[in-house]
Amino acid sequence: MNYAKRMPSQTTKQHRADGGLASALRVSVMRLARRMRTERDATNDLSLNQLAVLGTLDRHGPLTAGELAGIERVQPPSLTRTVNCLVDRGMVAREPHSTDGRQVVVRLADAGRDVLLQERRRRDQWMATQLRGLTVEERDLLRRAAPILDRLAQS
Repeated sequence: MNYAKRMPSQTTKQHRADGGLASALRVSVMRLARRMRTERDATNDLSLNQLAVLGTLDRHGPLTAGELAGIERVQPPSLTRTVNCLVDRGMVAREPHSTDGRQVVVRLADAGRDVLLQERRRRDQWMATQLRGLTVEERDLLRRAAPILDRLAQS
């Protein structure tokens, strides 16, 4: 009997470990995201989708509806409803495209930027409070992991 063939290979062990890591990260990230959502400003009644659109416009600048839908990974009709609500509330504005008269560009308005900054400040404050309860080593590890998690979110 060839005992070596029955032992799991290093690759198999790594796949199992990666599967466990994937599961642990999925659960942890979902719990953290859920917890962050509870830290929203109670006076702000914007949906998470609306806040996401404001954040995308803040990061990327003015975008066409198609570009915005692509970045947000939503169907154009859904995005149009979201943008319409934000326009009605004065959070974003529509403008003619600079080179293509058939298209419209959506840009973040000052009111939208103000709401977005207030939301970010509130959540950053909560997170900073949580981080103070960690060791220096744990905070350093999270500092190094943050860009990796961001890269995972972008793929």
